[in-house]
Amino acid sequence: MSTDLSTLSTAAERWDGMAKEFHKQETAYRRDVHGISMGPTWSGLSADAANRTFDITLKEFQNAQVESKAIASLFRDAHTQFVDLHKKLKTSRDEAVKAGMLVSDQGVVTYDYSKLTQSEHQALAHDPDYQESVRTSVASWQQRIDQCVKDVSDADDGVEIAFNAVVIDSVATDGTTNGFNGQAQGDIEKYEADEAKDIATRVDSGKATAADYKELQRLFRDNSDDKAFSRTLLNDLGARGTLELSNNLESLGHYDDKKNAGRYTDLGHGLAMTLATATRDPNSAFYKDFRADMQKAGAAQFTVDGLSPIPDEKVRGYQSLVTLMQQGNGYSGQFLEDTADDIRKAEESYTGKGHTESIWSLRDDFSGKDRGWFANDPLDGVLGIMSEDPKTSTEYLDPAHNDNLKYLLHGRDWDTVVDHYATPPGGTTTGMPVMAEDGDVRRGFGAALEAATTGEAPGSYHEAGQHTEPQARILQNTINTLYSDDQAQKLPTNLAKPLAHVLTSYAPDTHEIYAESSSKYDVDWDSSGSVWSDKDGAHMTVGHQRLAAVMRGVADDPEAFGHLYGAEQQYSNHVLSGIPADAGDKTIHDRIVESSRAMGAYDGIRSDIIFDERFKKTQWAADFNHGIGTGFSTALMFNPVADITPAGDLTSKAIDVWAYESNKEHTAEANLEATKENAKTYDAGQNDVEKMVRAWGDSRGHGIDSDWTKYYLHAGQEDYAHGRDRTLNTLRSDR
Repeated sequence: MSTDLSTLSTAAERWDGMAKEFHKQETAYRRDVHGISMGPTWSGLSADAANRTFDITLKEFQNAQVESKAIASLFRDAHTQFVDLHKKLKTSRDEAVKAGMLVSDQGVVTYDYSKLTQSEHQALAHDPDYQESVRTSVASWQQRIDQCVKDVSDADDGVEIAFNAVVIDSVATDGTTNGFNGQAQGDIEKYEADEAKDIATRVDSGKATAADYKELQRLFRDNSDDKAFSRTLLNDLGARGTLELSNNLESLGHYDDKKNAGRYTDLGHGLAMTLATATRDPNSAFYKDFRADMQKAGAAQFTVDGLSPIPDEKVRGYQSLVTLMQQGNGYSGQFLEDTADDIRKAEESYTGKGHTESIWSLRDDFSGKDRGWFANDPLDGVLGIMSEDPKTSTEYLDPAHNDNLKYLLHGRDWDTVVDHYATPPGGTTTGMPVMAEDGDVRRGFGAALEAATTGEAPGSYHEAGQHTEPQARILQNTINTLYSDDQAQKLPTNLAKPLAHVLTSYAPDTHEIYAESSSKYDVDWDSSGSVWSDKDGAHMTVGHQRLAAVMRGVADDPEAFGHLYGAEQQYSNHVLSGIPADAGDKTIHDRIVESSRAMGAYDGIRSDIIFDERFKKTQWAADFNHGIGTGFSTALMFNPVADITPAGDLTSKAIDVWAYESNKEHTAEANLEATKENAKTYDAGQNDVEKMVRAWGDSRGHGIDSDWTKYYLHAGQEDYAHGRDRTLNTLRSDR
């Protein structure tokens, strides 16, 4: 804290002055000495020998200037780093004091009890929670101060590496031994990158020591966000060397040295963040060269010790690359898209050469807790990383600009596991490989699809919000492609849940499609639909039959479908709550009819489960109810409009009661025999509509059994049946 850092700048100026003095000496030497051997008055062997010696000396004067200027630059680099780190440390100390802490000269944080009043002292002495909050606060500030000090120490180690390296004459053929360094560089991080490269070489050869690993951790910790370090290291390693280092770290952490797995995880993260930093500018020469290098290494084969029990099993470079990338974050959108494009080109090129299996085929499954860390399907893996960047996901999957969505839904072979080899009849030789999907197939694609269509991070049920036309277009194309490929009612593995997540965000659109009322949504039964925008953002519509088929596919996951059903319940409530207090009979009638039709359509999908013997009906109903329940346990996805009085709002408590009663009836129905007749008289969904309308009528000041309420209730029940039957007829022609 007390160091005068200006001395570093002063030293830099002195070293620049030294470079100028060497330049003067170079000029004098060139004029008064070197020129002697070049003139006409001296010739022969002695002149030739002298000339060679004089050339070496002249070059040393020039190298001395290079080294002096580099040292000056290193001092300035050190000054910049230390000033910044000093400021951060000072700020942390000052903020700690402001928060009621004391910070000693040695950086030890304690609580400043002197600022407490007498009553606060007494409260602290008798309140365990208060005491715990003090301990937690002290520990938090101590951790922050310690980290600031550690950052200074890490930077100081880097400066030491640079000053040790800058004076080393690395050219053995310049005629000197330990002369001046003509290749000296003025960037601390470049010397640290060279140090990292040396350690990586020892890691690859199995000769790295514990001290090497510790130093490599420090190098990544201190520099992985520095462009000069990152590009220098990856340029030194090359694409192949980068993958080999990553493979070796994975082998050590997962198999050869599990007791130190944390160390290798940390190193993998550091290498991944280095990759993210180095590739942030897609217009740089480094980026273009590294990408071209990776295109070669990505399709090449590597051995990862311990990865597979299969003898001679080799992995591809892109599998290793994406495994590495999964340990980092903050990749540029262009790098993610380029990597995905290059992986696709590699697999299409391989298939185009007549191979019947995928380029990524391995004779083992790589999914689950213990095996899923390895990205055996690199395209799916990079899509999973891309899902953390919704904007890039949307760009990559937008069918208006590329065919990536079509390829992933329609054209790609997702089999990556060699299940076994077919033996020809009567033969003993190994036949064609019989392929299968991996256990985590399409998880990355599903996540990217969710991010691309909602504009939000995947993995949760999204509130209905404004969408962009590209987002809506991706969903519309997804529904149409799945339907056209006969994949809708039996969705590809691991797409049901992300599609459920997506469709909750489009509840206003799906509600209108099933309501069959708005002209913008009134398309043919089997229409591919359209996308358009208004004041509420972009919307999409598809034919009733197509949407129902995809939702039926989602219903194979009962909990996911429960969330969809719950979203429609909430949106229907939202629609009814939004009816103006002075609305006429026709407006009220139309809104109730539309909501009842929509809920009937959802219930038609649920009813189809009754006909399907794949399901244990009671368990399906329980999971479905859980999906509704967890959806209602979160904040309402649709807020009542602002101009409605509280009396006109269906409160969350009323909805909870309704959901509870609805769940009991759904479960009871599941215990009934799955006959056609029973399916025709299904009434739990009918009762959902009844409770919704009665609760709404009651909220408007009419009794639940008033003629006014019953009038609208009967209209709702009739159109619930219409919506349910229309959807069920779509799904099951034998009904």
